[in-house]
Amino acid sequence: MKQEGAESALLVSIDFGDADYRESLEELRLLAKTAGVRVESVVEARRSRPDAALFVGSGKADEIADLVTSMEISLVIFNHDLTPAQMRNLTARLNARVIDRTMLILDIFAQRAQSHEGKVQVELAQLKYLATRLVGSHADMGQQKFAVGARGPGETQLELDRRKLDRRVHLLKERLEKLKAQRNVQRRFRNRKNAYSVSIVGYTNAGKSTLFNRLTKANVYAANQLFATLDTTSRKMYIEGEGEIVLSDTVGFIRHLPHGLVAAFRSTLEETAQADLLLHVVDASNAEHENQIAEVNKVLAEIGAGEIPQVLVFNKIDMTDRQAGVERDEYGRIARIFLSAKNGAGLDELRLALSEARKIAALQIENLNERETSHGIE
Repeated sequence: MKQEGAESALLVSIDFGDADYRESLEELRLLAKTAGVRVESVVEARRSRPDAALFVGSGKADEIADLVTSMEISLVIFNHDLTPAQMRNLTARLNARVIDRTMLILDIFAQRAQSHEGKVQVELAQLKYLATRLVGSHADMGQQKFAVGARGPGETQLELDRRKLDRRVHLLKERLEKLKAQRNVQRRFRNRKNAYSVSIVGYTNAGKSTLFNRLTKANVYAANQLFATLDTTSRKMYIEGEGEIVLSDTVGFIRHLPHGLVAAFRSTLEETAQADLLLHVVDASNAEHENQIAEVNKVLAEIGAGEIPQVLVFNKIDMTDRQAGVERDEYGRIARIFLSAKNGAGLDELRLALSEARKIAALQIENLNERETSHGIE
C-alpha cells in the first residue's frame, strides 16, 4: 500500500567511476527522504561519460520510462546535474517530472528556510539556477525560430520572463546587501565588547544543532535529517574563568553542494569567516567521515574561513566504541575532541578546549597591544 501524501519518485544514479559513488547515492536517498518524497525504485548504470541528449543513453531512458509507467511514478530524480536540453528531452521521453540533484537540494532549502534572510538567499539561488534554464530554452528557440508555431511570440515571452527574472535577482541582491550591513553592525558591536566568537561548522547531519543546544541550552531545531538547520543562530555561553563567548550554529555542508547555494549563503556564512575559532563537528560513526572533513574544509576555504583555527569535534561516539576524551597537537593544544552531544559525554573536555582557546586568543591580543605600544614609543 502506497504512503498517502508523499510524491512517488524514482532515483537515477550513474557510476562514472568516481571513488565516492556509493556515498553520493546514499546521500541522494537521504536528500529525497528529507524533501518528503517516497522512493519507489533506484535505477543504476555504469558509463564512461554522460550521453549528450539523454544523459543515460537511449536504451536506459526506455528502461526508466517503462518503470515510470508500470509503477505510476510522478517524479524522476537524477543524482547529477543535467543540462537544460537533457532535462527537456528526458521529461518528454519519460512522461514525468525530471529534476537533478541541484534542484532537489534547492527545494529542501526552500522548505527549511525560516528567517527572512534565509528565504531571500534560497530564492536568489533558485532564480540564478532558473536563469540557466531560460538561457538553454532561448538557445534552442533561436535555432527553430522559423518553425511553425515557434516564431516571434514565444521568443518575446522568453525575453519578458528573462527581464522579470533579472529585476527580481537585482532586488534580492539589494535586500541581501542591507541584511549583510545589519549583520556587520551586530558583529562590530560584539567585537567592541571583545566577545570571543566560535562557529560550529561541519557536514550536514553531523549533530551540530544538538551540540549547540547542549552548550547553550537553546532550543534550535535538530533532527536526524539533512539540512535541518539553514539559518545561522547565535547565543552567548559562559566559560568558567573566561567569561562569555558567542557561539553560532551554521548550515551544514555536503559533497557537490551547488555553487549557487554557497554564493547565495555567503552573507550568512561570513559569520563563520569572521569567527575566532571553528568547532568542526564530525559524525564519528560515519565510515566516510574523513572525506566529509575534506569536503567541509573545501567549502571553508571557498568562503575565506580556511585559515581560522579549528578544533575537530568527533560527535556520536555513543554509536561507536570510542571513549570520550581529547587529543593534543605537537604544541600541546587540544586538536581533537571525542564526545556525544546526545548523552553529554565529553562536553567537559569541549568546554576545557574553549577555555584554553579563549586564553590563547587573549594572550595573542595582549602581545599585539604590547608590540603596538612599544612601536609607538620608539
